[in-house]
Amino acid sequence: MNNVFITLVNPSHPGNIGAVARAMKNMSLQSLRLVKPQRALTEEAFARAAGADDILDAAERFETLSQAIADCQLVIGTSARVAVPDVFNIPMRAAASITHAASLAGQKIAILFGREHAGLTNEELAVCHYHAYIPSNPQFSSLNLAAATQIMCYELFLLTEQPMFVSEQTAEYADQEEIARLFAHARQTLEALHFYDPTNPRRLFPKLRALFNRTRLLKSEVAILRGILTAVDACEKPIY
Repeated sequence: MNNVFITLVNPSHPGNIGAVARAMKNMSLQSLRLVKPQRALTEEAFARAAGADDILDAAERFETLSQAIADCQLVIGTSARVAVPDVFNIPMRAAASITHAASLAGQKIAILFGREHAGLTNEELAVCHYHAYIPSNPQFSSLNLAAATQIMCYELFLLTEQPMFVSEQTAEYADQEEIARLFAHARQTLEALHFYDPTNPRRLFPKLRALFNRTRLLKSEVAILRGILTAVDACEKPIY
């Protein structure tokens, strides 16, 4: 599944990146993305990759998370937390099933893994359609980076050998770049309507993002929403 991108956000240790590459290759995944790694790849990274050098050599590097997920129609964040506010929380096995179905439908999927010491921030999880967690000992729930990646890749590998009916193969989901443009447009329009006050933002846009993430907007739906906003922008007087 080359359109499934294992995405490491700000990893600190090159050896862990190598171990992730090994876990991926064990389970036939190839596409690795690195978001602002704290150190360059070292000999230890390739040693711990144990033959998965091709994955490290081909790894894409990005300065920001938004750049790394811009072309993806589905984004799944992972953490040791069982619940994250404003994000649909699911166990890792369910996340693998959703990922597999999206992959068969030709979508690009980013699966995010956070920093070794702190994981993903709430702001990073907020851009995800789902938050996936691994059920584990609540008194000792934190897995190392490679172990967490291995579990997700294993669940995906099992699904590749099973036939699956995909009900939305023709659906064209909006990618994250299109969603970002929609949000920028909505912010501009709602400010002009005095519905949104940037000096007192409250939680309007996090709640809107959570709503849109739950529905997974299609390209056509984004176009409709942008059209509505454009029509509102063109009004010379209040429409209420």
